[in-house]
Amino acid sequence: MKNNVKEVLISYDELQKKIKEIGKKITRDYEGKELMLVGVLKGAFMFLGDLAKNIEIPLTIDFMAVSSYGNSTESSGVVRILKDLEGSIEGKDILLVEDIIDTGLTLNYLVNNLKSRGAASVKICTLLDKPERRLINLELAYKGFDIPDEFVVGYGIDFAEGYRNLSDICILKEEAYSHLIK
Repeated sequence: MKNNVKEVLISYDELQKKIKEIGKKITRDYEGKELMLVGVLKGAFMFLGDLAKNIEIPLTIDFMAVSSYGNSTESSGVVRILKDLEGSIEGKDILLVEDIIDTGLTLNYLVNNLKSRGAASVKICTLLDKPERRLINLELAYKGFDIPDEFVVGYGIDFAEGYRNLSDICILKEEAYSHLIK
């Protein structure tokens, strides 16, 4: 697995330091509100877990699973909900927790979907952002790191369901996925 890693982009220690900073901001911003973290599976599970431990106000957690990539390296732009929320979000302040945003297509769909369900607010928290790939302008309330247009894995982020268990964010060697690029 590690032989397909080109380099470590963000170390585990750097990730934890940034997540603590974001957790403090969220704690301050959502004091007195009914906060629900909605993790986008599967990639955001590690980030959401560590983030929740650094938020010092009551909160609830739920997950959605969506698909727009399959086993590809490019988003198809077609979003399918594979696992939906378990209860109503009406009147709640929703913080969508995402691992990485590139085109913005998936998050734009999710924000609009959740707003249509009567949430008091819907904001975005992402660990990683690839602004140069953005096709849709999104307002990001909380962001960990801007990253270059490289294919990254680790810390929950996968390629074809692999590499999620790497503790760092790593750049994948092109040879590992080049057979899928047409």
